[in-house]
Amino acid sequence: MEIIQGSLYGFQVALQPINLIYCFVGVVIGTLVGVLPGLGPPAAMAILLPVTFTITPVSAIIMLSAIYYGCQYGGTITSVLMNLPGEPSSVVTCIDGYQMALKGRAGPALGIAAFGSFIAGTFGIIILTLVGPILAGYALKFGPPEYFSMMIVGILVLTFLSSGSMLRALMMAAVGLILAGVGMDIIGGGYRFTYGVRILLDGVNLIPAIMGLFGISEVLMNLETDIRRNVLATKIKNLLPTFKDWADSTWPIIRGTVLGFCLGVIPGGGAILASFATYAIEKKVSKHPGEFGKGAIEGVAGPESANNAGATGNFIPLLTLGIPANGTMAILLGALMIHGLQPGPLLMSKNPEIFWGTISSMYLGNVMLLVLNLPLIPIWVKVLKVPYYLLYSLIILFCLIGAYTIENNIGHMVMMIIFGIVGYLMRKFQYEAAPLVLALVLGKELEKTFRQSLMMSEGDFSIFISRYISVGFLAIAALLLIIPVFTQRKKLSTLKE
Repeated sequence: MEIIQGSLYGFQVALQPINLIYCFVGVVIGTLVGVLPGLGPPAAMAILLPVTFTITPVSAIIMLSAIYYGCQYGGTITSVLMNLPGEPSSVVTCIDGYQMALKGRAGPALGIAAFGSFIAGTFGIIILTLVGPILAGYALKFGPPEYFSMMIVGILVLTFLSSGSMLRALMMAAVGLILAGVGMDIIGGGYRFTYGVRILLDGVNLIPAIMGLFGISEVLMNLETDIRRNVLATKIKNLLPTFKDWADSTWPIIRGTVLGFCLGVIPGGGAILASFATYAIEKKVSKHPGEFGKGAIEGVAGPESANNAGATGNFIPLLTLGIPANGTMAILLGALMIHGLQPGPLLMSKNPEIFWGTISSMYLGNVMLLVLNLPLIPIWVKVLKVPYYLLYSLIILFCLIGAYTIENNIGHMVMMIIFGIVGYLMRKFQYEAAPLVLALVLGKELEKTFRQSLMMSEGDFSIFISRYISVGFLAIAALLLIIPVFTQRKKLSTLKE
């Protein structure tokens, strides 16, 4: 009954004209970002964070969420027409999608991708609606020790699942925690690590940091990359799949949806892993595996459904526990905190309009994406021809304006540029930004819950292992630290042999 009431309340929020507009803006921007190779949801969300200061928190979160799942749709277009994935999760779509386009079947490929994405996204939202309140209700039992241990797990999960060295990811998380400590002591009231710099009295502002690490660094990296754009010169027709296309794609869509959502719920799983795993499964169970790589529609339907279901599944750990599943969710977590919201189990009870409004807006966003994607494909093809020097110049200009308008302070522009250069160097030397951002986002809350826990226990550290939920999280954290050590030793022993 509570779920039904919550869903109805969510639709009341999502159907407000202003929220519908921001949902529409979000899915359009998301599709555009997905279409343009080289950009991605983290950069787009980071660049647009300052814009959300002038709107209500619920509208802001609805728009940022729409950008994220909208990107999954947009990446399909470049994969099919250019053999160039707009998003990492669309890499697999290139294999068969582009081959279908070469055979004059670009329309059915884009059509089945759009319908499969809609079905998968809707399924994921339904499960999110059902599962979210249950997890949030259980997590209401958490106190400061449980929150501290859970945030430790969240940071370590992101470092454990980083694509590079875990040691480097841990170093970045440590840097993030140090940066989070800059400014006023939340309990003592004194200033720390400010070194007389006025702008640091309020701490390291999250917005310039995120915009620099993801937005500016993304542009700098792309400037030295030669992205070739050879748009397939073919007329896109027959966007509606035939009966045979549906017959071939139905089970791949179902399997991709279920697998994608399950992997999306697991922190670090997400859309990329879901699309690769689904493609492998479809090739395994197919009666004609030899057609894969030559234009099999199942190779488009399954992965496209999986990456959209995976993107929806990412919202479960974020909205219910406050644990981001990836770097993009870490930015969304930061956006929630910037707007004065407490992510996690208290979000549903203290800010039901955010929790239920965001979930309900996803239903509407998926419908908008389905309606938008098919008729607007010719327009997106024209967008692909915009020169990159013009596009990147506009992005940097927008970042500078956004950083300045936070507090009308030029210091934030300088801070953003510094973080942009640092982010660029981090990418060059293979240091990931996501652990740093997450630690910066969670740092103050981590310190607060740690000190609150010690106040509760009068300085006794055993409080963290005397409560079963807290010790469970710490055990998971210990495993995340130990597993790479054994894995590395096994690799070394194998090399010696």
